[in-house]
Amino acid sequence: MVADVKSTSLIAAELSRLEGLTNFELRSEWRRLHSMQPPKSLSRDLLLRGITYKIQERAFGGLSKSVLRRLSGAAPEAPPRVTRKAAPAIVKPGTRLVREWNGQTHTVLVHTDGVEWRGKRYRSLSVVAREITGAHWSGPRFFGLDGSSR
Repeated sequence: MVADVKSTSLIAAELSRLEGLTNFELRSEWRRLHSMQPPKSLSRDLLLRGITYKIQERAFGGLSKSVLRRLSGAAPEAPPRVTRKAAPAIVKPGTRLVREWNGQTHTVLVHTDGVEWRGKRYRSLSVVAREITGAHWSGPRFFGLDGSSR
């Protein structure tokens, strides 16, 4: 515990010293700590952060081997995230959906095996939305069933 307090106070003193250095001196400090040139376009703030990290790393230890492996790409990749689609809107047969488009009101009747619009049966709302607009639309979205605003 005493070593941690001592290390912490030494780091604080070192950080105060760094604040007073010029950019040229900071770049020299980076070279000393990282054993390489700093990137040319690195801002003063990022130089200070990189130097500070190295100082803390030397005082308290760096990243674990498992983290270093993951960062270097040696660890097996995590499985890709699965994006979940919103649950489809469940509309009971017999429901009438109404939408106004270009000054016309369109009414669709929901059946168990599709929908009916203007007396004709269609397999999905998306087909009806395409017929109405002349463009590809998500039927549930066009008729306001997915919760998004139009």
